[in-house]
Amino acid sequence: MSYRIDEIEGIGPAYREKLAQVSIATTDDLLKLCCDRKGREEIAEKSGVSTKLILKWANMADLMRVSGIGGEYAELLEAAGVDTIKELRNRNAANLAAAMKQANEEKKLTRMVPSESTVEKWVEQAGELEPTITH
Repeated sequence: MSYRIDEIEGIGPAYREKLAQVSIATTDDLLKLCCDRKGREEIAEKSGVSTKLILKWANMADLMRVSGIGGEYAELLEAAGVDTIKELRNRNAANLAAAMKQANEEKKLTRMVPSESTVEKWVEQAGELEPTITH
């Protein structure tokens, strides 16, 4: 599922405009153009956005391919130590749900933390998806 690029946490109007100038309007666009180091470096040079931020956003877009993970949950997963589909597919759902709860208590990223059964579904879905991000 593709989202508007500004549904990724941290992308507001200014960054949305910079990304639009390099033909990135959706999460699919971001993943297609920024899936590898070379692509991220090219987009960084053309857009004026740091490669570090582009990688962070590409990782979030990667996680958002899982049904039920939007921008806020992608940010919460990152705070809990999971920033790619590859990492998510190898996690223990119970441990990850607990880590997400802890991260949310510390950082107040979402109103609700997903249940362990929801996280378990995400882990299963991640196992069925092909990884898109290379470092």
